[in-house]
Amino acid sequence: MEKQFLEAGEIVSTHGIQGEVKILPWADSPDFLLKFKTFYLQGKPFEVVSSRVHKTCVLAKLQGIDTPEDAIRLRGQKVCIDRSKVQLPKGTVFIADLLGCRVLDDDGCEIGKIKDVLTMPSSDVYVIEGEHKYMIPSVKEFVKEINVDEGYVRVHLIEGMQTDAN
Repeated sequence: MEKQFLEAGEIVSTHGIQGEVKILPWADSPDFLLKFKTFYLQGKPFEVVSSRVHKTCVLAKLQGIDTPEDAIRLRGQKVCIDRSKVQLPKGTVFIADLLGCRVLDDDGCEIGKIKDVLTMPSSDVYVIEGEHKYMIPSVKEFVKEINVDEGYVRVHLIEGMQTDAN
């Protein structure tokens, strides 16, 4: 089942004297967060008064957060966005939707579940845990099918992907 809200970052500190928060984004680019007018913290909506990129982070002014003391109380909270406000390019999925998906090999046998997705320069890498552990690059040569509606990913395994082999 799809979650309404997706974790998109974490408030890591405050900025300035107006109650701005510094957000470490969990996206390919911090620019991704700039298009949202509302962030959700622990399910509660906060209107984004303003936001801008600062190095690898986003500085945001949230409605009702007016002092550094207000902002410091938000440190460590996950910043969520409403899934319905996000348009993904065709053929892409949210990492959150991959986590927990069953992973099937060429024969349709389940080898484990996706426990993590590592973002690497050349491609994402799926971390699979089951009877064995695997690290599988998210490229078409190895990832043959992704069906998040049915909760599975079909992969082609080669030697070296199993990380706990003797």
